[in-house]
Amino acid sequence: MPRGPKGEKRPADVIGAAVMIAKIATGEIDDLTTDDGKNAAAVALGRMGGKARAAGMTARRRKEIAKKAAKSRWGK
Repeated sequence: MPRGPKGEKRPADVIGAAVMIAKIATGEIDDLTTDDGKNAAAVALGRMGGKARAAGMTARRRKEIAKKAAKSRWGK
């Protein structure tokens, strides 16, 4: 399926795209993009992703990951 700007999926045919735009304009469906054109659901997941991951780890595991990242970045 062809992708539009910012990777969002669009209906493949012109009629389907027109129907979707009309539904958004009339408020029948919500436009799921933010003011800068990003998908609102993806933005919300991105905000909580790292915090949720860190909350589920022990301090020792976080330290191991940090050491591995530092070694990868600075090569020592």
